[in-house]
Amino acid sequence: MQTADLREQFQAFGKLYDYDVSYLEHMLDVSPAAAAKFSQLADLAQHCEAAPKEAMFAAKLVGALAEDCGPCVQLVVDMAREAGVSAANIEAVLTRDRAAMDVDTSVGYRFAEAVLHRTSEADTAREVVRAQWGDAAVVDLTLGMQIGRVYPMVKAGLGFAKSCQRVRVADAPVDVVKEAA
Repeated sequence: MQTADLREQFQAFGKLYDYDVSYLEHMLDVSPAAAAKFSQLADLAQHCEAAPKEAMFAAKLVGALAEDCGPCVQLVVDMAREAGVSAANIEAVLTRDRAAMDVDTSVGYRFAEAVLHRTSEADTAREVVRAQWGDAAVVDLTLGMQIGRVYPMVKAGLGFAKSCQRVRVADAPVDVVKEAA
């Protein structure tokens, strides 16, 4: 893809989601080849063939929460809302309130938390996902969680993760809980 086309794609994405893409533009300026390769992660970030959207976005949010203090988490929140995930489920993940999550959200959340923190529950959580939706869902949730971590880390590595922001769900601020209890 040509540099001008990629810049246009980044800017359109930024405008659509009210998201600062300056780190992507910087990457494009200093290493067009790296920016072109990095942009291909967008396809992988959208991959989901077996897990329900509620579980998928719970995993993505857990990944983003592990590495970000607001802008990237907000982006995942906005994408989840766009996909039809309820504000209540999104807020439950952000506040780590498993009792308020529906079953699919809780399964995705529990899996992502266990894998992310490498707890003794990881094998059990993986088996629950496998039993509910199959091995492809394990792949979906794993990739969703990890890709949710990549973007904020690249942003931080390039020196562009300088500001935090209050996360909003359905136009209401949410007090995000950064670590599970």
